[in-house]
Amino acid sequence: MPSRTSPAARPWRATLGRSVRLLRDFRHEQDDPARFYTALAADSAGQVSQYVDLAGATLLDVGGGPGYFRDAFADAGATYFSLDADAGELSGLGEIVPGTVIGSGLALPFRDDAVDVCYSSNVLEHVPDPWLMADEMVRVTRRGGVTFISYTVWFGPWGGHETAPWHYLGGLRARRRYARVHGKEPKNRYGESLFPVTVGAGIAWARRQGGAEVLDLTPRYNPRWSRFLVLVPLVREVVTWNLVIVLRKR
Repeated sequence: MPSRTSPAARPWRATLGRSVRLLRDFRHEQDDPARFYTALAADSAGQVSQYVDLAGATLLDVGGGPGYFRDAFADAGATYFSLDADAGELSGLGEIVPGTVIGSGLALPFRDDAVDVCYSSNVLEHVPDPWLMADEMVRVTRRGGVTFISYTVWFGPWGGHETAPWHYLGGLRARRRYARVHGKEPKNRYGESLFPVTVGAGIAWARRQGGAEVLDLTPRYNPRWSRFLVLVPLVREVVTWNLVIVLRKR
């Protein structure tokens, strides 16, 4: 099992400058996904490395999509596996490479205690039963391994994805407005491929699940000093943007 990294080996920092850079790239998720996801992948490898040494680790990326994260985690020394329910997503950058699996995050096709790190980025809000998927991620993580879950919060500024900020008036209303204005359905369709997931629900799940120790609950894109905001009801739902839940399997 990979060991935890020492403070001296941690170049990644959750600074205000990092937040500004990520949010600047975030504006291009729709028109230039490579720009955003490549930057996010590199940042993610650094963030995960705060909790586990990726060198020599086996990592499963649940909802890995076309593979933007593969190079970043491989460069950090991990053996990378990816799962997605959509073959089209997996082949978005060309052919589907070895180490990719088509399957459901709600019933991961892996045995118990299979990987050192089970990782998911911005997927939980796209499944109808997010906490079943979270339970599945803990199940396939080895004892002593790390489960890293990150998701977009519904009441944050980007909760409706491309339908934001109209999702504040209701997900279905925002979806209908998008179709009317753009002449097509949004990629992320409320009630089908987009569901409202809150900070409060994530914290409640993390505290009630019994299979892993909670290492961290933090806003993903925010500076480290703002992590206390996840403990402030109502406020946390608007300012968190994206919640990270980090667990160590017992």
